[in-house]
Amino acid sequence: MKKIICAFICLLFAWMSFTSCGTRKKQVRPVINRDSTFTDVIHPEWSRSAIIYEVNLRQYTPSGTIKDFEQQLPRLKELGVDILWFMPIHPISQLNRKGELGSYYAVKDYKAVNPEFGTIADFKTMVKDAHKLGFKVIIDWVPNHSGCDNAWVTEHPDWYAHDKNGKMFGPFDWTDVYKFNYSNPAMRNGMIDAMKFWIETADIDGFRCDVAEEVPTDFWNQARPQLDAVKPMFMLAEADKPDLNEKAFDMCYNWPMKDLFGQIAASQGENKWAGKGKNPIKKASSIDSLLNVQAKQFPKDAYMMNMITNHDLNSWEGTEFDRLGTGAKTFAVLTYTLPGMPLIYTGQEIGFKHAFEFFKKDVSPTWAENSYFDFYKKLNSLKHNCTAINAGEEGAPMVRYATASPDAYVFSRTDINGGVYVFVNLSKTRTELKYTGNAPQAKSPVDYFTGKAATFPTSLAPWEYKVFTVK
Repeated sequence: MKKIICAFICLLFAWMSFTSCGTRKKQVRPVINRDSTFTDVIHPEWSRSAIIYEVNLRQYTPSGTIKDFEQQLPRLKELGVDILWFMPIHPISQLNRKGELGSYYAVKDYKAVNPEFGTIADFKTMVKDAHKLGFKVIIDWVPNHSGCDNAWVTEHPDWYAHDKNGKMFGPFDWTDVYKFNYSNPAMRNGMIDAMKFWIETADIDGFRCDVAEEVPTDFWNQARPQLDAVKPMFMLAEADKPDLNEKAFDMCYNWPMKDLFGQIAASQGENKWAGKGKNPIKKASSIDSLLNVQAKQFPKDAYMMNMITNHDLNSWEGTEFDRLGTGAKTFAVLTYTLPGMPLIYTGQEIGFKHAFEFFKKDVSPTWAENSYFDFYKKLNSLKHNCTAINAGEEGAPMVRYATASPDAYVFSRTDINGGVYVFVNLSKTRTELKYTGNAPQAKSPVDYFTGKAATFPTSLAPWEYKVFTVK
């Protein structure tokens, strides 16, 4: 009887709760009326308000092991991330290896764990503990090529592409790998079998698929239902190819938005990595043009992964501070409030100003909580509790408020539960907010980062961002 009474009280309390962005209360989710313009992929409900976190296991702790990473799970839970994406955990090939430890993406054995990190038992334990804390776990999958001494090279040479001289080869300038031959049905079945192994053995929740657009789309359409038959998956494509989102992938990379962020920063002299005079001049208003193009290209309800950094950007183009300068936090706010799902990369949550080595062990962050941790924790809470900024069609459409300044970007996203008003200055000079059309208006807005009632700004300092929540 006590259990029944407690359950009734909990339900009553939930029913009595009302919703406001930034406060964990009962929310009404919109009903999506799907038609032929929508993706066929039905996203898991938990993904709508999720934040994805990329784990660079080798560099995460001094030891670089799974067991030591596992000690960080409570910290990541406090941070408020949801999906843990592990860069490839497999053994790395020795033949043609690059650098001291080789590339994660030169896989020697698709059904094993890199001894550098630990054992399969270690990984299974970590996944189980992560699940207990509410995390989802996805692993990086390398389907386009394998390491040069992968067992398949000798066991199934017909699974690989061959040049005119009959030799295996790697794509691009990747000399440490051999490319697969997807015209071979047996090869496709072998790849799907290897993917199923990790679902069945370690109970993972999905895959991030490396250079997914280099693999035929029909393979992904073939693989997805077979993987889902074992367990419903969450699939992320390292690609921005719309047809991948039609039937196979929940989410793709928003490379174009990342590029645009870098170009805007370069236009303001903030991008240290960009060559002088080699980047087009871009302003905040260019974001609208890109969003309009993507809305036409991609099926409705497809997710885009927004980012200011990831492992490739960090190691090869510099940290977010090298590429975005003073505007790093401002662009981060946009990754949370524009349509899509935000990514946090290893060290981003503490403002770690270090580009990790890719082929050898490097220094690890100390993980001391600081103002950056508080900043991302606050944004994560907003993402969790404001349905208006949900990913996909459950999120509210954007309403733009055009200004005389091409550097100001002002918009709102609101639904029946409330929403957000976002004001950013994507420039190094103060910007006056003079509207050329409708001006933003809201009843009792709250400055999200201070928690205090406030009025909308009439100007913004260089790279300033303001987020207001409304009920």
